[in-house]
Amino acid sequence: MEQRLDDVTLERSPVVANCAMNRERTLRSYGRELGIDVLAEIDHGWLDLCCGAGRALAEAAARRPDARITGVDLAGHYLPAASAVRLVTASVAEWAPDAPYGLITCVHGLHYVGDKLGVLARAASWLSADGLLVANFDAASVRLSDGSSSGASSGGPGGRRVGAALREAGFHYDGRRRRISLRGRREVRFPFRYLGADDQAGPNYTGQPAVDSFYEPLE
Repeated sequence: MEQRLDDVTLERSPVVANCAMNRERTLRSYGRELGIDVLAEIDHGWLDLCCGAGRALAEAAARRPDARITGVDLAGHYLPAASAVRLVTASVAEWAPDAPYGLITCVHGLHYVGDKLGVLARAASWLSADGLLVANFDAASVRLSDGSSSGASSGGPGGRRVGAALREAGFHYDGRRRRISLRGRREVRFPFRYLGADDQAGPNYTGQPAVDSFYEPLE
């Protein structure tokens, strides 16, 4: 049976505090996971959400010392070398930058976020005019509900309805690679209300335990 945790409770979950999901990933792995050349996109700054230990950011700073690079992570366990960049220990659901970025990334971090659609909408507003947002995103983890809390039958896959809302907002979702992207800053309002998250959803396509997020359609 599903459970619906608020974000404060969810962030205390051992699933969300999971350190097994590539916390020390390299800059090269960002290109593999996201299909981009990070260094070619950071002229107007790079913001990495759920940045893990910050290794990739430190590598980028060593190669592009002129670049404004920021990493945000809930756990705050950073490598000493990552001190060359700005590192923020905070929830990506609450923190906000004070300037736009030309590149915003999130490698596997959305799997552990409660309000995934809310984070995507907020991040879209943090882009520069022609900036790029790209993240790993599993649409199967977004569940639509009738608003009740009566059990598993009250939440089903978001499927076409969520996909249509993402496309209308300007996002491109690659279901085969589980990758979502957006080019250019915009204000986004999805037609769903966040209800809570289930940290007992089990492993997703990565093989690691992940979080399902529940929403109620507003229409």
